[in-house]
Amino acid sequence: MAEIHIPTLAPEVLAHVGPVAITNTMVNTWLALVIFAVLGVIITRQASLRPGKLQNGAEYILEQLLGYFDQVTGDPAKTRRFLPLVGSIFFFILLSNWLGLLPGTGSLSYGHSFVLRPANTDLNLTLAMALTSVAASHLFGFITVGFFSHAGKFFQIKGIFRSLTKGPVAIFTAVIEFMVGLIEIVSEAAKVLSLSLRLFGNIFAGEVLISVISALVTALVPTPFMLLELLVGLIQASVFAMLTLVYLTVASEAPHGSEEH
Repeated sequence: MAEIHIPTLAPEVLAHVGPVAITNTMVNTWLALVIFAVLGVIITRQASLRPGKLQNGAEYILEQLLGYFDQVTGDPAKTRRFLPLVGSIFFFILLSNWLGLLPGTGSLSYGHSFVLRPANTDLNLTLAMALTSVAASHLFGFITVGFFSHAGKFFQIKGIFRSLTKGPVAIFTAVIEFMVGLIEIVSEAAKVLSLSLRLFGNIFAGEVLISVISALVTALVPTPFMLLELLVGLIQASVFAMLTLVYLTVASEAPHGSEEH
């Protein structure tokens, strides 16, 4: 029976380049980026009016993504505007998850050789992507509806001053709206935690499961679990990307009642 090597929460350090630690999750990330870069160069150089199989496949996937994104945004123009960010997040998460299922890229160690580890089992990476998604939603909000209109969703101070001449009911309502705005700020932080922990937790749990099963039984028994992880990787990439798209869409909409002004 093989030695059971349970992956730790923190990624394993493979080497140091000066003060920078190179971890097994970083290598997985670089590998995914290299694959994307190579595919991008090949597809763009071979693009033609008579597409080959690779271009046909890329165009088909893109059309499917545009269709799904349109269902969320309700506006093809917004879909194309958000596609570079959301599409990049989706494909990166999907590829990095699936790379972790290839031989030699799991969390098992064989002898003294180093192996790679799925990038999304590193909480640093999932947290960074979550911060990028939420920050990008606010940036698009500032650009689309204006700085003060977007900030007014969270800091509703004007309503309090306007209500001073309208009676106690209006003042009470304005105070409630102001408190709701503060709660919305807390919800933005909750978005970051939710996105990062959901992705990290699901992918890390899958790595632990496959590591244990692979060590306890023969090579064929873990196969169903690896197939399940393929599906989990797709689902997690879709959830993260769609939630990012929802945040972008909501943030780029004008606040309720702004039409009156």
